[in-house]
Amino acid sequence: MTTEKKINCHSCNKALDLEQNSKVLRSEECPYCYASVHCCKMCGFYDKTAYNECRETNADRIVEKDKANFCDYFTLAGNGAARDNQNDLLNAANSLFKD
Repeated sequence: MTTEKKINCHSCNKALDLEQNSKVLRSEECPYCYASVHCCKMCGFYDKTAYNECRETNADRIVEKDKANFCDYFTLAGNGAARDNQNDLLNAANSLFKD
């Protein structure tokens, strides 16, 4: 049994016909709102709380997080994947301190 996460557009939040971690070209856009798909806000490394809003330390600084870019570290994760990962880590840490 596979647990596939739906990929939603970072702009309009509509489901995209893409699989997590699939190859995405720089020119790909959301078919509903035409927002860029190969952008920081759709990347698995995107994290608003991290330095430069990216958890990949070797990535170049990208100023416009919602625009298409040439980042070599891009991995498609959707707009909720980073938060899901943070919640999983937080829950694991909290479970260490429960009675």
